[in-house]
Amino acid sequence: MNWHDSDDFTEVQVSSDTVYRGVLLAVQRDVVKLHTGQSAIREYIHHPGAAMILAQPDPDTVILERQFRYPLQRHFIELPAGKIEHGEEPLLTAQRELQEECGYQAARWRHLTTLHPCIGYADERIELYHAQDLSQVGHALDSDEFLEVLTVSLDEALRWVQTGLITEAKAITGLLWADKIRQGLW
Repeated sequence: MNWHDSDDFTEVQVSSDTVYRGVLLAVQRDVVKLHTGQSAIREYIHHPGAAMILAQPDPDTVILERQFRYPLQRHFIELPAGKIEHGEEPLLTAQRELQEECGYQAARWRHLTTLHPCIGYADERIELYHAQDLSQVGHALDSDEFLEVLTVSLDEALRWVQTGLITEAKAITGLLWADKIRQGLW
């Protein structure tokens, strides 16, 4: 795609302050210079990134998790995922999380895509991996982590998306990828 020079809306950072730094997230407040010469404030969350796993024992089955998510005070059905540790390669994160949370290792791994789920207010990126040829090795959940591992048919998981049982956006994206892969389209 060709962009015209007049279509450059790039914003340039003038200053940056960390408003809050927590265990997982930091909140930034930046002053930026707009292409018009004016200044503006940009507030956003800095996130270390995550890896998400589309784990499939076979092309018609998917591994899901049911977890309680505190900010929304309810349980969600999701694909396995976890935070990328400082200096850790995303594939290693995916491999670690699949074993820790679900108790599986995979013989075959493929990077599918990079997702940016919250571009309006966060710099988070999620690396989506496809894991196949699974073997069960036992899980090792963190002491404050509680979840239920679900092995369901891809068709059932897609019905859960359609009926609203699965509403978590990255899980929906991963399941749609699984359907395209199964159809031989991607």
